[in-house]
Amino acid sequence: MAGTAPRGVVWVLIEYRGAWPVNGFDGLDLEPEAKDLVFSAAQAARARILLVRRHGRRSRGGPSRWAVLRQDSSGACHQQWGTWRGDEDLSEIATALGGPGELGHPPVLLVCAHGQHDPCCAVRGRPVGRALSERWPELVWECTHVGGDRFAANVVVAPDGVYYGGLDAESAVTTIEEHLAGRVHAEYLRGYTDLFPPQQAAVAAALERFGPAGRHDYTVTESVRHGDRWRVRLTGRPGLIDVELRSHAAPPHQLTCHGPATSSARVYELTAMRIV
Repeated sequence: MAGTAPRGVVWVLIEYRGAWPVNGFDGLDLEPEAKDLVFSAAQAARARILLVRRHGRRSRGGPSRWAVLRQDSSGACHQQWGTWRGDEDLSEIATALGGPGELGHPPVLLVCAHGQHDPCCAVRGRPVGRALSERWPELVWECTHVGGDRFAANVVVAPDGVYYGGLDAESAVTTIEEHLAGRVHAEYLRGYTDLFPPQQAAVAAALERFGPAGRHDYTVTESVRHGDRWRVRLTGRPGLIDVELRSHAAPPHQLTCHGPATSSARVYELTAMRIV
């Protein structure tokens, strides 16, 4: 599971209380000009657009919310929130994507529950959404496809850019409690979205070996590839660490509940670790 978080540091969240199309935002019947404006601005910012909703709340009263979340190169997290009633209101998202946003907001907890995309996400995601919503009702949103259906239930902490997978209701609450307390554990970690897959796997290996650490306690200072071998140098507790990995394709199998065919996934196997 380590090394499977999709790359990206910018998210666009659009609250949509109706049924989610299989392809999320792309499938919404919105006014074309407003939709194209949001899509083009998100592409330019390399942002991921997710539809969101509160768990179990389907009331259509009042305006819906939107948000632009980003993590900058220093690791600082920025958020900009707004509301929309008509399609034309979504144009504000394009403006927000061009600005820095505000500091100081708590993180957003996104639980993939997109059953139209893959039933695993709804069957496994909704109980996790319920458990987290009972604990942190103002932080939790169910969302459309985040990638890696085979790891459902998936939880993304944004804009921290941390993916967790393979969760159930109990492990999700424990994992997020630890995360919010500044302790990222390796057990359910898929990776950090500002890192490439082998770098994500290297950080997960360090967390497994040396114990939980803060989101930015490890920094990647060097990555070297030789064929299917990687050497990733980390700075953090307990100092400089060289992590050596072998990349290979796992045996073909069905990667999602909905997927009709088998395929192979790329995995990163730890071969050595040493303190420099």
